[in-house]
Amino acid sequence: MAVQGEIIDKTAAMIAAPVPAADWLVIAPVLLPILAGAVLLMIRHSVRWHAVLSVAVLAVLVGANGLLLRRVLAEGPVSMTMGSWLPPFGISFTVDALGAVFSLTASIVAVCCCVSSVRDVDATGRRYGFYPFLLLMMAGVSGAFLTGDVFNLYVWFEVFLISSFGLLILGSEKSQIDGATKYAILNLVGTTLFLIATGYLYGTFGTLNMADLATKAGQIGDAAPLMTLASLFLLAFAMKAAAFPVNFWLPASYHTPPAITGALFGGLLTKVGIYALLRILVMIFAVEGVALAGVIGWVAVATMLLGALGALAQSDIRRIAGFLVISGVGTMLAGIALGGNGGLSGAIFYALHSMPALSALYLLGGLVRQRGGSFSLHQLSGLYGASPFLTLLAFIISLAVAGLPPGSGLWPKVMLVRAALDSGAWQIAAAILLSGFLATIALGRVFILAFWRTEIAGVQAVAGGSMSIMGCCAVVILTLAMLAMGVMPEPFVRVSGTAASGLLDASSYVRAVFPGGGGS
Repeated sequence: MAVQGEIIDKTAAMIAAPVPAADWLVIAPVLLPILAGAVLLMIRHSVRWHAVLSVAVLAVLVGANGLLLRRVLAEGPVSMTMGSWLPPFGISFTVDALGAVFSLTASIVAVCCCVSSVRDVDATGRRYGFYPFLLLMMAGVSGAFLTGDVFNLYVWFEVFLISSFGLLILGSEKSQIDGATKYAILNLVGTTLFLIATGYLYGTFGTLNMADLATKAGQIGDAAPLMTLASLFLLAFAMKAAAFPVNFWLPASYHTPPAITGALFGGLLTKVGIYALLRILVMIFAVEGVALAGVIGWVAVATMLLGALGALAQSDIRRIAGFLVISGVGTMLAGIALGGNGGLSGAIFYALHSMPALSALYLLGGLVRQRGGSFSLHQLSGLYGASPFLTLLAFIISLAVAGLPPGSGLWPKVMLVRAALDSGAWQIAAAILLSGFLATIALGRVFILAFWRTEIAGVQAVAGGSMSIMGCCAVVILTLAMLAMGVMPEPFVRVSGTAASGLLDASSYVRAVFPGGGGS
């Protein structure tokens, strides 16, 4: 027991040296959008500046993420610990190839969506906070990708969920309120499970630092209920990622907001759930993740097929996109179930493809609505004659989403099918191919009805509206990114392989946090 008045020496637990200037780059992707969002709130009476400032900040965010990825690929994982306390007492931001490449891709999607919003978000949307909500959501998404602490991961989940609630109800239409209610309730259930699992994790290990956990989980053996913990995290993150059977909130909500909000949600939010599953079940609970691979595999098969069949049954372009988001989640889960460098790198590459592809599909739906007057296939026709440019964009995006050449979805599916056949998981290989075939039919149906069909009995063929130039530019940028992935896949295969290797062997991640070795 300490004597009253005794001075306790805490220097051994403190960071004495100043933080190198280059290490501030680790938290720049979080700090930039938070500060920019605060500035927008301070100038809330000058909403005409919100769009310009948001685009500029997100462009800088892309640059910061690009520099961070280049540093990580050159030097290995980088860590920065807050509050002068040594890890695991201080909260660490630890960036490896997986977090850096996810954060960079997310910021590229966000700046494209923000460019598209310049015309499409009206004065009311700006006045009620579209751009502060967008920046806060990006701070949460970036923080989730870059944090090295499980509780901090929970905090960033809460940050982007709160901001996504605001974006979802912006406009206050009846359908939006209905969709937001379902979205909020089911996500709060998932968040509660996440928090329970996090408390259970801390009670078991006495730490929430991911590097510390990765070291201790392999040493504790049967002395702790690790399978229970892994199962709780699997359920919580599967709900966040919209995996079967806890995916019904997504098709009930993602079609209700404007197309720009749907593009942000469809491209980014479910990928945070996939990222969390990769980080927890592969890097930390590696043994338990392998034991759960069979369950994850069948969940992946069900998610892929349900999403593809759901897309076939829809007539609203936004609903079709929502079900294709679910099908893509199943494809990424298949990579987690397969494991190994082949399966994991395929899942990571597919996530990098899915972010721009699904965002582009939602933004395309917005352009179709502007040009053709509706999201419904029952009311659309003649778009090929009305806009060959829009038709070309739709064709390329459809190829990418369906996994056909020269789109970006081909190579990750090839990687996953090869990994499935090599491991004897024929059902996963068959589901990947079948879901891709069904997605091709669903998107082909959109093409036939909305673009090639020339007239509808009793319905005006094309409303003849003008498309947003900024919206077209955003879709073109995302389409070029998808073509680059499809035509020149080698850099993306390489970075995905590096990220997968970092998950399978976390030694470099641990060394970045504990340079002297060991943990708490």
